[in-house]
Amino acid sequence: MSGGRVLGRHEVIHPDGRQFLLYGDVDEATLAALATQPADSGYDVSLLHRRYDRLTDDWVLVSPARNVRPSTTTTGEGAPPCPLCPGGPELPGPFGLAVFENRYPSMSPHAPDPVGSIPELVASSLGQCLVVVYTDEHVEHLADLSLQQFANVVAVWRERTDALWADGYDYVMTFENHGSDVGATLPHLHGQLYAYGFLPPVTATKLASHERHRRTHATCLGCQLVAEDLDSERVIHANEHFVAAVPFAARWPLEVQVRARRHGVGRLGDLDDDAALDLVRALTDVIRRYDRLWGFPMPYMMIVQEAPSPNHGAASADWHLHVELLPPHRNPHRLKVRASVETGLGTFILDTLPEQVAAELRAVVVDDLDWSGVIVPAVGEIATRA
Repeated sequence: MSGGRVLGRHEVIHPDGRQFLLYGDVDEATLAALATQPADSGYDVSLLHRRYDRLTDDWVLVSPARNVRPSTTTTGEGAPPCPLCPGGPELPGPFGLAVFENRYPSMSPHAPDPVGSIPELVASSLGQCLVVVYTDEHVEHLADLSLQQFANVVAVWRERTDALWADGYDYVMTFENHGSDVGATLPHLHGQLYAYGFLPPVTATKLASHERHRRTHATCLGCQLVAEDLDSERVIHANEHFVAAVPFAARWPLEVQVRARRHGVGRLGDLDDDAALDLVRALTDVIRRYDRLWGFPMPYMMIVQEAPSPNHGAASADWHLHVELLPPHRNPHRLKVRASVETGLGTFILDTLPEQVAAELRAVVVDDLDWSGVIVPAVGEIATRA
């Protein structure tokens, strides 16, 4: 278990109505300053809505406010102030980790009901878009965190996603866009949490595949994928609870999926402390190999794929928690671009061999790390401040 270590959590309601959760050692002055910031922060959800595409049978989120998000992709002398550092516009003082509602969301619990449109083609963008700031230090890469700091991040992922699922959302996704090459607008290390009021189309497709496999073979598709990965040349890392492998039908040249080995582990909240630490180990190993493969920190998209609610089908029980890591590079000098057939038709073209990519990543020499004393802590009681 967590060995008695508790990561303290404090709740503050910003005057503009957003919830802020600060973890770890947080000065009382920081909490007081956050609670008394100006209410006119620019947080505006009045135009949020979603529109139904009848040709593709899915929904498009509409959020004009995202066009005015700050972008500070440059660092060093002369760079603009970082919005995520202590003393910036979001967080007035030091903290360990922070989770807060995005000032420029694509979904919100306060989203209005659309009016003046065709009712069956528009809907409210009810949901949540949360920013997860991994540390108050201005660092850019996971390698800059200590192992315990990353374990604390996973503890917060687990605690926050549990809370969002309990709120009844249709899907909850943890993700990180790491690097400007994949669209990150702020270099300060952070991720995000999205809670959807509908089932996203890729999630629905994956769930249908689990249902079809269960109906046809009377076995678990997630368990089969784990077994096939472990029996392949595509494995990058394996420990007691997770296997990291290049997928058999990868879409991105350096794609790796980190999958829970045990049946019944469909969500972050299903992980006990030992399994959560094994997730930290697996992700740390893969990202360190990325960073050393070509001698520069690799940009990537990281998506935590949790099991949908059983309300969407009994096959959600066969869904194994998995984390997709999607670097955009095809070689040290070129990025993969989703071209016409991939963007317009959804048919991906892979110009690498998964087994060869796995061999190259396995061949990367990474130093042994000292994991002694590193644990995934429990999250403490909320101290509420309004």
